[in-house]
Amino acid sequence: MWYNVSIMYIRIITRKNKNESVQYVQLAHNYRNPKTGHPQAKILYNFGRKDELDVEALKRLAMSITRFLSPDDAQEIRQALGEDCPFEFLGARQFGNVWFLDELWKKLGIGSVLKEMLSKRDYRLPIERLVFAMAVNRCLAPGSKLSMEHWVMDEVLIDDLPEVEVHQLYRAMDFLLESAEEIQKQVFFSMANLFNLEVDLLFLDTTTTYFEIEGTDVPNDDEDDSYGLRQYGYSKDERPNHAQVVIAFAVTRNGIPVRCWVWPGNTADKPIVETVKKDLNGWNLGRIVMVADAGFNSTANKRILQGAGGHYILSEKLRNGSKLAEALSRKGKYKAMDNGLQIKEVVVGDGEARQRYVVVKNPKEEEKQRLTRESILEETERRLNELNQLEGEPHKKAACVLRAHGTFGRYIRQTSTGKLRIDKAKIKVDSLLDGKFLLSSSDDTLSAEDIVLGYKQLMDVERCFRDLKHTLDIRPVYHRLSDRIRSHVLLCWLGLLLIRMSEQELGQTWRYIKRTLHTAQIGHHQYKGNEVWMTNPLTSEQAEIFKNLNLNPPPRFYNISAVNDSTL
Repeated sequence: MWYNVSIMYIRIITRKNKNESVQYVQLAHNYRNPKTGHPQAKILYNFGRKDELDVEALKRLAMSITRFLSPDDAQEIRQALGEDCPFEFLGARQFGNVWFLDELWKKLGIGSVLKEMLSKRDYRLPIERLVFAMAVNRCLAPGSKLSMEHWVMDEVLIDDLPEVEVHQLYRAMDFLLESAEEIQKQVFFSMANLFNLEVDLLFLDTTTTYFEIEGTDVPNDDEDDSYGLRQYGYSKDERPNHAQVVIAFAVTRNGIPVRCWVWPGNTADKPIVETVKKDLNGWNLGRIVMVADAGFNSTANKRILQGAGGHYILSEKLRNGSKLAEALSRKGKYKAMDNGLQIKEVVVGDGEARQRYVVVKNPKEEEKQRLTRESILEETERRLNELNQLEGEPHKKAACVLRAHGTFGRYIRQTSTGKLRIDKAKIKVDSLLDGKFLLSSSDDTLSAEDIVLGYKQLMDVERCFRDLKHTLDIRPVYHRLSDRIRSHVLLCWLGLLLIRMSEQELGQTWRYIKRTLHTAQIGHHQYKGNEVWMTNPLTSEQAEIFKNLNLNPPPRFYNISAVNDSTL
């Protein structure tokens, strides 16, 4: 079997005339003769005499061929020919995520709300763009306001914001706080109308964030708490020795944060509930059922939540005694739900003292807690046997340590003679509570199933706080003044709002969205003295994200600054 060998090359042949030798330039390629099997040269084109070649024409041919080569190979050939590359690459920046969040910012109406409010004031700074940049920074690369100078100028490209200075960011934060009430209200109603948000159930929960400072702020004598926000209090971060602030979110059943609050770190739950109720009543939302955990369960808070026609769903503390005992002692079969939970509705009391409860049992959790307790009891029994206790003898130190132990001491009692024994009555009480939790509600129109499902959705609020601390990195907080701290929390709320809306509409996690769009970048080129900003083509996954949210994808050519259009 014979096959062709095709290798193109430039060759020079010499022919001797009568008086001189003349060189000719030819484009040839080798092929294998099918009959003889030997390679032979075939002339494809004659360029003519070497001393009469049109060198510029050959250069143009070579430059034309570089279009089909890799950028590195093409650049090497252009340099060998002494030709400058028409495009000089100056660098690249992240663009896909920023453009996506900017388009979502516009769709949610946040930009329009800010611009409308700014139209009533005489600002020379691009306040709306500065607020957007700070909110997006929390979503993509959380850092200090000072670090944003480099981030905006060198790492990302934000539309209509080529650079920032830290004092401009502080001025934008001041505006955000001054207009916080109206901004949150208008943004909420803009989203509610656009996405038909369900606001019949609002979930309330609080968290804390601490500051690495010595001591606390000293409050002023007047009503201004500009220097009194950072205080000691019950720390949910397990940092009791650090000053902190209390943060609360009101969240819809879909996990959309609609409002945030900040209080001093030593604020009790009653003033928190009062403020939340008063502020939400000012929005005229109609019938609202507030959902909260056992930390807000008190008679005073229930009275506040029922004000102005409102209602509540609250978790009850299981070891409260009389309520739980009466609810559990009522006869009635548990009803199975689709999610595997078993529920039983119980009404305690009559008239104004009437209270509606729902006992919820999780069979899987019940078995898990039973096995855990059996393991603890087995170890407790072993440690008791090691004590070698004698009737009437004083306790040894090891016995006191065991009784005071947080885990094993729970199931130990002391007899009249001073001997330590397993507390079987305590075991029986705890076994009745395995896998159970108790809910109460003031709304008789809600079914027991709706009450349980409503409370289970409280996990969305808890996820908000996890993202607040780990995705948006709310701390460390670099601010000292209370106004700046509150404004910082508002920026985190805006960032969380963008994340939650993108997740809800796309059905994907923010981690996936962020990772997918990260490779969509914008290149900065120089073309004959002019600047060209050009994006790389979107992948199918990236294009799908913009399509599903009905957002404009980034343009192929973002900006071309040309001095003379004839050069392009």
